[in-house]
Amino acid sequence: MPLEVEFLARIRRHVSRRMFFKRGLAALCGLRFVAAGGRSWGAASLGIPQRPLLGKIKPRPGKEIAASPLGIGFETLDRQMFLPERTYAHIAGLGVKWARVQTGWCRCEREKGRYDFAWLDGIVDSLRGVGVQPWFNLGYGNQLYTPEASNAFAVGWAPLWNKEAREGWVRFVRALAEHFSSRVRHWEIWNEPNISGFWKPEKPSPAGYMDMVRLTGPEIRARAPGVVLVGGALAGMPTEYLRGCLELGLAEHVDRISYHPYAVLPELNYARNVSAWREMLAGYKPSLGLWQGECGCPSTAVSTGALSEHAWNESRQARWLLRRMLNDLRLGLEHTSWYNTVDQVGYALGFGAVDPKKAARVDAHFGLLRGTDYSPKPSYLAYQTLCALFDSETKAAELPVAFSGDFAAGDPPVSADRIEQAGFVRGRRPLYAYWWPADVHKDFAVQPVGAALSAGQDLALDNPVLVDPLSGEVLKLEGRRSAGRWDFEALPLCDYPMLITDAAVV
Repeated sequence: MPLEVEFLARIRRHVSRRMFFKRGLAALCGLRFVAAGGRSWGAASLGIPQRPLLGKIKPRPGKEIAASPLGIGFETLDRQMFLPERTYAHIAGLGVKWARVQTGWCRCEREKGRYDFAWLDGIVDSLRGVGVQPWFNLGYGNQLYTPEASNAFAVGWAPLWNKEAREGWVRFVRALAEHFSSRVRHWEIWNEPNISGFWKPEKPSPAGYMDMVRLTGPEIRARAPGVVLVGGALAGMPTEYLRGCLELGLAEHVDRISYHPYAVLPELNYARNVSAWREMLAGYKPSLGLWQGECGCPSTAVSTGALSEHAWNESRQARWLLRRMLNDLRLGLEHTSWYNTVDQVGYALGFGAVDPKKAARVDAHFGLLRGTDYSPKPSYLAYQTLCALFDSETKAAELPVAFSGDFAAGDPPVSADRIEQAGFVRGRRPLYAYWWPADVHKDFAVQPVGAALSAGQDLALDNPVLVDPLSGEVLKLEGRRSAGRWDFEALPLCDYPMLITDAAVV
């Protein structure tokens, strides 16, 4: 498992506590330990005691993980926005099992009727080689057929409005499906057709998108047996737009619905919206599942793209990532993806010429890796911790926690009943997540919180530990145990998830 503390009980029977922390487990496992002291959350966290630092979560490469809902975005290579060969080692060590790849008609067909899939072959084979399954986002146009497109990549230009473009699109889809049928099973049709920037030159409409689905889906199914078609790829969660597509027969053509829930507060109305969508989808086809297909935030205050109007930094990006992914995991989504692998320097969104007055805002800093040198950001390390713990062996479960405390004033004021929580089970061990849903752009003083939790009769919480996924650190927990219940005092309440689980899990 990620942190090899299984030696703990054995070594303690033979060596002193001091000797154990200094030499025993550190020597055997190669982990970082302390002989005294522990982790503190700074001067702002008065009342939270230091706790012994047992070690850090050990990353799990994707090849060592059988299955997982967690994925990474590998978009914009249709526009050659980064060097994929510089990312594969990082992706191999991240622990994700999925990568969303844009197919790029404009890059595959630069001369009418001649297709070059070599660049896409390299991406697909390289990802598969490190234990990550690519899935295709099939989208965007081609200036060969829509010369009126305002950018060389025809980003957002749907090939529906003239006969030659429609026929060219169908030929491309056929060739692509035949070429990749044995290597790529999941295909998503278009990207964010519900917003004008990605649906040109007409206005977005369910009818227009359904024309695209009917034109595209059957061609893929005919050439890729067993394919899973993903529809929607919707910007946000536009209920009426989706309902319109379903009324026009979307459920008959696709197997999953994907959406992109960019929001400053990941929790705001999210569980309610997912529940409402699931209920709506079940009315059309019970097996029609939900994918969170794209979501992220920048890591600098000067960026372009979704949420870029806010004052981001690398720490805020990492904390937001943890909340975004824990929200999807606690709702049991089949798939959730982070946008993107690496920053895009000189981002070619395709919405037209760059305003010279905004020339500094042409980089998209959404990556887990920095675009300058491809080095990992804090968000990479945080996601790596989640990937180690939340593969398909960890299941969402109802494990309520009762919180208590005398909280300092805040905006809004902290209250025990509004603390976010999520329960999971891994094997026979429980895993609890909790956090305060603050705006990460505002300072939040970490506060002490009491927690009473029950593992239930079928679950075992024998040696509790506290995991900080932002740092990967594992801390020893002391509490009161009685009749299957644990009571803990002065736990750190942060604006990102902290995890309570058994040492056997980590």
